[in-house]
Amino acid sequence: MSDEAGIYRRVGQEFASHDLVTHSKDEYVRGAVHTNTVEGFYSIFKRGMKGVYQHGAEHHLHRYLTEFDFRYSNRIAMGVDDGTRAFIALKGAAGKRLTYRRPVNATA
Repeated sequence: MSDEAGIYRRVGQEFASHDLVTHSKDEYVRGAVHTNTVEGFYSIFKRGMKGVYQHGAEHHLHRYLTEFDFRYSNRIAMGVDDGTRAFIALKGAAGKRLTYRRPVNATA
């Protein structure tokens, strides 16, 4: 779902369905079609980037978005408390090793 901005026409072709609202005609909600969800996510993302990652690097943008997607999808409003969110995060890290550089003695 998006508003009528032209940039979303091409993006809309990538999905099975794409609905839009026409803000220029004072249309903000039409049944289940609205932009409130993405605007809410973007608001939280912007505040987080300014408050947590003041100098975020563009080449890490996909990582920041993934983190805030996790936060947004596992928030209190979705019925996920702090303990459950921590459990989900730890479960997602199981079997993974966090590395930013390849170890010197690593083989292919």
